[in-house]
Amino acid sequence: MKPIIGITTHVELDYRHVLNYDYITAVSRAGGIPLLIPIDTENDAEQILGRLDGLVVSGGGDIDPTLFGEEPHRGLGEISPGRDASELALIKAALDRDMPLLTICRGLQIMVIAAGGDMYQDIYGQIDRELLQHSQKAARTHPSHFVETAEGSILREAAQGERFRVNSYHHQAVRDVKAPLAVSGIASDGIIEAVESTEHRFAVGVQWHPEALAAAGDEPSLRLFNRLIDTAKEGAKTVANHRPAL
Repeated sequence: MKPIIGITTHVELDYRHVLNYDYITAVSRAGGIPLLIPIDTENDAEQILGRLDGLVVSGGGDIDPTLFGEEPHRGLGEISPGRDASELALIKAALDRDMPLLTICRGLQIMVIAAGGDMYQDIYGQIDRELLQHSQKAARTHPSHFVETAEGSILREAAQGERFRVNSYHHQAVRDVKAPLAVSGIASDGIIEAVESTEHRFAVGVQWHPEALAAAGDEPSLRLFNRLIDTAKEGAKTVANHRPAL
């Protein structure tokens, strides 16, 4: 049985839900069935997750800084309060259920906030040191900088090495990570690139876009999605006879 994987979406122009097709391709290629989740569903998070075997929180715009006790920095971009609320509810409920969870770019940041951490609203305006180019001027399928992986982490297992290359499209970044999350990947300039839970079967957040790399055949990215789907299959077997009808 293929596991059903929910993928969060974004809203453009206040009326159109959008999602890069690479997310669907990556989940399908790894053996899952993608199911798109709209925003403004925070009150229905539990019921939605009851019909899923895993969750992918996708990338997108900026995050409301009042969620972690700050006012807007001048470098803050467009925010989506409805999306923030929905994804916070989904992530918290997924962690409570120990549901396989992969969060990407903005998704990583909102997961860290859900666990009590915080983030930089704009790394170039808030960090006083030389930084890499984290919004690359290259195709999404091009890995532009290196990430160092933590020993014993899921990320190192996916990378099959201490260091590997990723793509990069962000100006916000994780700053303070709280348990049960722990840093599992870092760029050479000190920017946190990945976190994962020490208490869950699979709860991983990455700052780059593995869905774009996986769609292009990148092996570490494919292994990350395969691990998500394999973990989701374990849970799908136990709930298949009890999941309510759609």
